[in-house]
Amino acid sequence: MKLPDKQSSIEEAIIHVKDGDTVMLGGFGVPGTPFALIRALVQHGARNLTIVKNDANEPNMGVDHLLQSGLVARLITTHLGLNAHAIGLMNSGQIDVEFNAQGILAERIRAGGAGLGGFLSDIGIGTELAEGKQVIEQGGKTYLVEPALRADVALLHADRADSFGNLAYVATARNFNPLMAMAADCVIAEAEAVFPLGGLAADDIHTSGVFVDHVAKLGALSKEYAVVQR
Repeated sequence: MKLPDKQSSIEEAIIHVKDGDTVMLGGFGVPGTPFALIRALVQHGARNLTIVKNDANEPNMGVDHLLQSGLVARLITTHLGLNAHAIGLMNSGQIDVEFNAQGILAERIRAGGAGLGGFLSDIGIGTELAEGKQVIEQGGKTYLVEPALRADVALLHADRADSFGNLAYVATARNFNPLMAMAADCVIAEAEAVFPLGGLAADDIHTSGVFVDHVAKLGALSKEYAVVQR
């Protein structure tokens, strides 16, 4: 059986994002953030998006381009502290923001990728993070029911890929990307290098190509990628 070639341009891949979609964006600050795919999403113009990302990047970077373009209705995140523009949009009611503890966000995504409905946690009990969540007693302890998270589309950044979509990340870019690859109906990866099938050693692969739908090779990295340029 011949495995499919999943290579496409960024512009061809991004059209799979539709108005109203939930979109997961890999990254922890700069490392692992798919800046080129985010730029393409701005040009594509899909609106009323729910964005799931660890952070909102900084002003004039990454997620902020989506915010400035008015494409985001809701942001599911862990913090906005580096982006005063995002904080202003939240405070003025122009976007809805749902905060999660960082580990809880990661586990909600992992649960979604594993086919679970959610999990129990005692993190955030008695705080604003618990508002609206189901509380249960089990084994004499109190827990919040944390629902799993899935998305219509995940946009990822990888250091290397092959034509089938096997992905390898470098250092701290291996953060939310592997989790999100398993938790979305359509997965689009940008990669700094794309090799023929077999070009990645099996032990170097962090995300199997069975989870990836489209792979786009990056050209020259923009200045937004400066921290990860090696």
